[in-house]
Amino acid sequence: MKNLYIAEKPSVAREFAKALKVKSGNHDGYIEDENSIVTWCVGHLVTMSYPEAYDPALAKWSMETIPFIPDTFRYEVIESASKQFRIVKELLNREDVGCIYVCTDSGREGEYIYRLVDQMAQVDAKKEKRRVWIDSQTEEEILRGVREAKDLSEYDNLCAAAYSRAKEDYLMGINFSRVLTLKYGYAVKNYLNESRSGAISVGRVMTCVLGMVVQRERSIREFVKTPFYRIVARIGAGEDSFEAEWRAVEGSRYFESHKLYKENGFLKREDADVLIQELKTPEPWVMQVEKLEKKVEKKNPPMLYNLADLQNDCSRLFKISPDETLKIVQELYEKKLVTYPRTDARVLSTAVSKEIHKNIGGLKGYPALASFAERILENGTYRNIAKTKYVNDKQITDHYAIIPTGQGLSALNTVSQTAKGVYDIIARRFLSVFYPAAEYQKASLVLVRNGERFFAGFKVLYKQGFLEVAGTAFSKKKSDEEEEEKFSPELIRYVASLKKGSEVEASGFEIREGETKPPSRYTSGTLVIAMEKAGSDIEEEELRDYMKGSGIGTSATRAEIIKKLIHIQYMALNKKTQVVTPTVKGEMIYDIVYYSINALLQPKLTASWEKGLGQVERGEITEEHYMKILEDFVVKKTELVKGLNNQNAFKPLFDKAASYYKKGK
Repeated sequence: MKNLYIAEKPSVAREFAKALKVKSGNHDGYIEDENSIVTWCVGHLVTMSYPEAYDPALAKWSMETIPFIPDTFRYEVIESASKQFRIVKELLNREDVGCIYVCTDSGREGEYIYRLVDQMAQVDAKKEKRRVWIDSQTEEEILRGVREAKDLSEYDNLCAAAYSRAKEDYLMGINFSRVLTLKYGYAVKNYLNESRSGAISVGRVMTCVLGMVVQRERSIREFVKTPFYRIVARIGAGEDSFEAEWRAVEGSRYFESHKLYKENGFLKREDADVLIQELKTPEPWVMQVEKLEKKVEKKNPPMLYNLADLQNDCSRLFKISPDETLKIVQELYEKKLVTYPRTDARVLSTAVSKEIHKNIGGLKGYPALASFAERILENGTYRNIAKTKYVNDKQITDHYAIIPTGQGLSALNTVSQTAKGVYDIIARRFLSVFYPAAEYQKASLVLVRNGERFFAGFKVLYKQGFLEVAGTAFSKKKSDEEEEEKFSPELIRYVASLKKGSEVEASGFEIREGETKPPSRYTSGTLVIAMEKAGSDIEEEELRDYMKGSGIGTSATRAEIIKKLIHIQYMALNKKTQVVTPTVKGEMIYDIVYYSINALLQPKLTASWEKGLGQVERGEITEEHYMKILEDFVVKKTELVKGLNNQNAFKPLFDKAASYYKKGK
């Protein structure tokens, strides 16, 4: 009897064939020798059927036929993948196949891809099936995954959650999109003078994301700038001079005054002028050191990359979208260069930490970081990594953080410059955690004159620690190093030489005008992070805690959600800056949803559904229980919209949004 290995993609199948020494020539759609067969899907081979497959009459959208909730869901083979499906079906049902090894991607979606094929191919339930769960495509990891493969039935709860998630998106998408289109689609089409159907597309996750972007844009639009006036003292002259900022802390005659914007700024310039004149009398302008603090501050290496964090950094550093980042890191994964990319974890597992020297050792073959890898191995700093915050089995669900495998380095010659850059920041972030903290010399002063207090702070990097290797993997819009270079070590030493009671002389006082700033627009990267962290303000503690671990969407779907919203022209992406904004149509859809199915805009709803899927996956509730709650929700909301009579109430809202975009924002 032969073993059959089924992967998610042809490229992955070839890696399995190579690791398993299946050397026979390729057949059409599979590889076979005397002991084994390796085949593949091409992503999804099977999909859920549209309503018209149940009844041709349902092809026409009608209020009378919604909500559409089938008793039994139907599935069909995707036409473009039908040839490969027939090949896979025949292999799965061959009498000489004794054991099927499921090697699709290790996660909910990969499980769903195979289970649909198994269902449509009507594979004998008695046939042995085992699940291969791996974190990289190195030969060692593939062989370990095959060796330790568990019975497929142990993943039945994961399968149930995958089916439930798909049914959820299907029922919400079809019913809510159809009812909103029938109720409001003509108004949108007519207002925008579109020739197309005016279909309104909504969904459990994407509508919530649209809401986040629209709400941010409206906050910016409605923001009113407030000018304020700070007072700054220039202390000393020459290289040892520095600035100190006035604050109306307790003891100041302006403490909690209505004249202030905040404790360090006046609302009116004339009030700042009054204080400056008071400070200038008498001369000389002597100030006394009331408080001096000196300390060493340590900054530890950041946590390892998960997909959201990597997508954010790639948006900022390389100006590429989350979707492009995922494609690149998937390519790096398939070329054995990095571990599994669709992960929410920022830590390693204990088991991996015990073998981590292999990953580090492999990077000795990567010229840009070879010396750092060698130093880590020589110093043995990797040995105690399991005792640090970078290793935590409790923070890992399916996969650990994205790290370099240390293998396949020759494949870097076959990828784009951007992909090389992505690999580089992953490798630098990884090696950083084996380096010590960066250390800064810090000093802070409180100076007093005429009962008013001025504050000054200084920070200089004096031990690079992990920053030596981190490079751009740690840089921000304005790096810590750039901020610190304003202060020389000589100035720090001068300040440190002062004592409580010391006197210094101000060379002048001046007013600095500032103004409050509106919130920043989302970039494609910060939107991914916002999706990951969504729900932090949910009142219910249980839901809030759940959202901390999941957020809106999953690591595997967030990029695709953003891409879809841009594709259907609800959002726009500036490719040069990666800034994301809603379109006028996107704002119109937002208003329609807000006044019809408002729950779709709330992270709380997404949190509750994600919580339910997690309960199905853990076996705490049944798939049937979950679906009953879902179906009741869909029926209730669909019927509510059908009963609304507010089609003519949206024109003022549409006019307001259109006017804003007409002015060019």
